[in-house]
This record gives sequence, C-alpha cells and structure tokens, in this order.
Amino acid sequence: MFIILSYDIGQKRLNKVLKTCRKYLVHIQKSVFEGQISPSKYRQLKYELGQLIDVQVDSVIIYQLESPKFTLKEQIGVIEDNSFIL
Repeated sequence: MFIILSYDIGQKRLNKVLKTCRKYLVHIQKSVFEGQISPSKYRQLKYELGQLIDVQVDSVIIYQLESPKFTLKEQIGVIEDNSFIL
C-alpha cells in the first residue's frame, strides 16, 4: 500500500517521531512523509508511533492509498534540491 503520513508533535517527542518515520517512509516536507509500505511494516510503524506520542496533545494522520498510480501529486515551490517548480 502507499501511505501519506503527517504529524503535529510536541517538541519534546519530535526527534524520536521523525527518526521512526524515516525508518519506513520518505521525508518529503517538515512533517510529511510518503511511501510504499507492506501491511506488516505499516502495523509496526503505527505501533512504534503509538509508543512515542502523547495522544492527549499529539496528532498523526495517515492516508492509505492502494497505489500512487491513481494519485495526482502537484507541488508548487521549493523541492528538496532547492529548485522551484510551478
């Protein structure tokens, strides 16, 4: 499956959540990740994040897509190599 993950995490837990997400997905923006992931790795990612976050104040949102093939992605502005697209 293909997922897009976004989070809003307290500063105290931010680095651990960032490192966990990087283990499984591609970091595309400050708090946004995307990538192909197997169902077992997806369950592991959710488990690890659940152990790290404070559910009273933190938020993780995950969009599941069957395939990126049917998803249109547009980006305006800076991309990772510091070039610009419109």
